[in-house]
Amino acid sequence: MIHAIATTVIPFAAETAEEESGTFLVSPGIGLMIWVLLTVGITFLILRSAKSFGFGRITEALERRQNLIAESIEHAETTRQEADEILADYRQRLTEARAQADEIVARARTAADQREADAQKKAAEEREELLKQTRNEIQLETQKALQDLRREVASLTVEATEKVTRKSLTGEDQQRLVEEALSEVDFSALSGNASQN
Repeated sequence: MIHAIATTVIPFAAETAEEESGTFLVSPGIGLMIWVLLTVGITFLILRSAKSFGFGRITEALERRQNLIAESIEHAETTRQEADEILADYRQRLTEARAQADEIVARARTAADQREADAQKKAAEEREELLKQTRNEIQLETQKALQDLRREVASLTVEATEKVTRKSLTGEDQQRLVEEALSEVDFSALSGNASQN
């Protein structure tokens, strides 16, 4: 049918064009305009009635393209929202990780300060214990030295007295001489000097 219309319209348009001798493009005739409008209208009706051939396929293609664009926009929006959520989650985790790291550093500092304080306290206690032990040892050694000195003084006193008197002393005489000699020597001053050192 389209072929029949085209074969009718085209020769008529050609005859009209020959009659006007090339000026039909500048000032087309009314007959030509009517035939062109009639041809366009018939073509439009044919394309519209044959949906599977004309406008139906074009409309379907446009709808498919529109749906595809809408889906792409929706997918891009969804992807952007997911990316924003992931970024927010990442920032939150980073903040939490920083807070945990700060807390770990603070606990480590506190533990180190506590260990240092404990070590200083323990060292002070050990030093005091060593000083106490050393003082006790010095005091024991001083007492031992004083006892040795008393024995030596007593022995020397007895020997000196025997040499001076040229006689042997009895046990009572020796005891009396030793006590007198020891009372004259100030051993407390010696033990005080030793304990001060």
